[in-house]
Amino acid sequence: MAGAVFVTGLTMGLTLIVAIGAQNAFVLRQGLRGEHVFWVCLLCAASDAALIMLGVAGFGRLSAALPWIEPMMRYGGAAFLVWYGARSLRAALNGKGALAVTAGGAPAALGATLLAGAAITWLNPHVYLDTVVLLGAISTQFPGAEHQFAAGAVTGSFLFFFSLGYGAAWLRPVFATPVAWRLLEGVIALVMWAIAARLILGA
Repeated sequence: MAGAVFVTGLTMGLTLIVAIGAQNAFVLRQGLRGEHVFWVCLLCAASDAALIMLGVAGFGRLSAALPWIEPMMRYGGAAFLVWYGARSLRAALNGKGALAVTAGGAPAALGATLLAGAAITWLNPHVYLDTVVLLGAISTQFPGAEHQFAAGAVTGSFLFFFSLGYGAAWLRPVFATPVAWRLLEGVIALVMWAIAARLILGA
């Protein structure tokens, strides 16, 4: 049971984090430039881990004190994911761009780079929705095994960010191709809708 919950957390964490957004694009760019890759990946993964633990630890207590908060968060999160999926689908059907990454130039200082990464992470409301709200809400479906779920989700964050940062050299040709970018957006749309359905059905 514990192993299955861990795998569920790992899968859900990876599914939510895989969508290309400001945070992931920042990590990808740093990986492509080869600048402070380890520290940038560690910053983003550790930040996600803190928010995931906050969501899992606090959401159950909050929902116990306020029974209406869990369905409100669940359906609100599902509505956002439906909208997010629709936006990704529209980008897949109409988009013609690719991820632009500028190489060259003097490397930025480590402090400035980490400050930028922290701002992109902690000032992005979508990060809170994914970690504190959505993963916190999903963790309540595993009473007594929330920590295993959180451990899986945290593991997913570390795996993803370090894979993205250090695997960027191989990913650059893929993300620079408009057709591949549109395919990625289509996959993201399907994934977001699948998570929304899971939240709505409470499965």
